[in-house]
Amino acid sequence: MIRTEEMLLNVGPQHPSTHGVFRLVVKIDGEIITEAKPVIGYLHRGTEKLAENLQYTQIIPYTDRLDYLSAMTNNYVLCHAVETMMGIQVPERADFLRVIAMELGRVASHLVWWGTYLLDIGAVSPFLYAFREREMIINMLNELSGARLTFNYMRVGGVKWDAPEGWIEKVKDFIPYMREQLAGYHYLATGNEIFMSRVKGIGKYTKEDALNYSLSGANLRCTGVKWDLRKDEPYSIYSRFNFDVPVQEGGDAWARYHVRMAEIEESLKILEQAVEQFPAEGEILAKVPKIIKAPKGEAFVRIESPRGEIGCYIASDGKKEPYRLKFRRPSFYNLQILPKLLVGENIANLIAILGAIDIVLGEVDG
Repeated sequence: MIRTEEMLLNVGPQHPSTHGVFRLVVKIDGEIITEAKPVIGYLHRGTEKLAENLQYTQIIPYTDRLDYLSAMTNNYVLCHAVETMMGIQVPERADFLRVIAMELGRVASHLVWWGTYLLDIGAVSPFLYAFREREMIINMLNELSGARLTFNYMRVGGVKWDAPEGWIEKVKDFIPYMREQLAGYHYLATGNEIFMSRVKGIGKYTKEDALNYSLSGANLRCTGVKWDLRKDEPYSIYSRFNFDVPVQEGGDAWARYHVRMAEIEESLKILEQAVEQFPAEGEILAKVPKIIKAPKGEAFVRIESPRGEIGCYIASDGKKEPYRLKFRRPSFYNLQILPKLLVGENIANLIAILGAIDIVLGEVDG
């Protein structure tokens, strides 16, 4: 008879496969996980509290540092909330620039996930290819905003700068190139027998579980729930574009992989239509007061980020700073289901299950 001993094991917080400073205390019996406790807060910066002493425009750089792999969508959700409160109509050209920037960011975010997820479970080459294409996107966003990661590009009423000359053509040329590379990714990794055996059937949950845990994004759509705010509650100019919402029925890490890979293709469809319809001229910023004061009241808006549903709640007492600001951060909610997924699993599957959730700790901790 094999005798095993129960042991407590720390995974993180300083560990590359935890995708940030995330600590997971797991209790193992032999190689089987019997309990898992996430410990968060190592990256907490108090963004929501700091916002109470900042003017609305001053808050925008703080949003970059939440989900730093998708800073454009964070910029947008804050500006969208303030614009909703003030009834500001964003110029068409600015809306197009916002959508193009957000969808480029979505592709870049999924590329980081794809490369690091494969690296987590032992494949080095995909990481190098993914970052090669991501670098092209980062260079384009750098030309647009002047930054490579924390863009601070959106403004209440529009965007900070117009697209430089020839920039739209660069985006247009990138789309077929990225499609070709995406096909290469599938050839390299998706059909690989070792990869399939590592991720099929692990981290599985039902549609009911996903809804009960308030999961969103690919973590919800992998259970067959076809829900995407760009389609179901369109904001900005997303209603103008034809694109699909990828879903899978499996509810496991393999299903989440396929949803995200398909989402890259759908973002490329949106980008293709956006650059074709891009207005030849127009304003990039609505007429807004120099010092923005949201009227008394409250507003809540939500949009679809690469990790799921991100919301912004603002309560205003009519001053130039918000009385209260709160973000609904998808990584935080998506992470809640992790302990349930790990109990009974082999310790070797821990990183493969965590990586499939796709979290950014800056967003989890806020």
